Amino acid sequence: MPPRSRRIGLVLLASLASAAITLGIGSGVADTAQQDPSRTLKDVAAFQSIANAGDRSRALFTEAAKVITDPRCMNCHPVTGRPTQGDDLHPHVPFMQAGASRIGVDGLACSACHRAENTPIVGSRLRSIPGNAHWSLAPDSMGWQGHSLGYICRQLKDPERNGGRSLAQIRQHLAEDHLVAWAWHPGEGRRPAPGTQAGFGALIAAWIETGAECPAE
Repeated sequence: MPPRSRRIGLVLLASLASAAITLGIGSGVADTAQQDPSRTLKDVAAFQSIANAGDRSRALFTEAAKVITDPRCMNCHPVTGRPTQGDDLHPHVPFMQAGASRIGVDGLACSACHRAENTPIVGSRLRSIPGNAHWSLAPDSMGWQGHSLGYICRQLKDPERNGGRSLAQIRQHLAEDHLVAWAWHPGEGRRPAPGTQAGFGALIAAWIETGAECPAE
């Protein structure tokens, strides 16, 4: 990283830590997440009793949507090009408007603060800055915030909006992608997404196998 970019990154890291103390962000939420029954995912077998394939498909997607609509995913799927943070999806601190590349703006890439791995912050209530080697925002065509499950489902299925992916490629992306996997390993101070990536992937696979039906709303 060039010296100027490195200095910018260090300044922003300090700003994030300071803002977190002011806002009271991230005080141990990840510690109790795994003990909360409401944050688990049902197994695919739990839906076998639904005789109608379409109804079963919609029920499977609704269960998988516990992950899709979780803050760990929603924060990177805004409709404004501006990322959000926290379980309450508050505006990113400091202010950030993503460019067309979705990895920051000219002179200030996301990687200036978001490193290849989560970065612990000692002595801050933020506790860590999230990181991944592929950290970026979803494209505008895959903005989820404020939309219904039915709308999001149709987005996922639409090659014109999902990056030209087939349903098989959508399953592979959601079940195996390393950046998607971050949602279950978000670093200290953040609650992980419900269930596991493997369980989520199995629900998506079963949804596709039953016709990839979408909720009406």
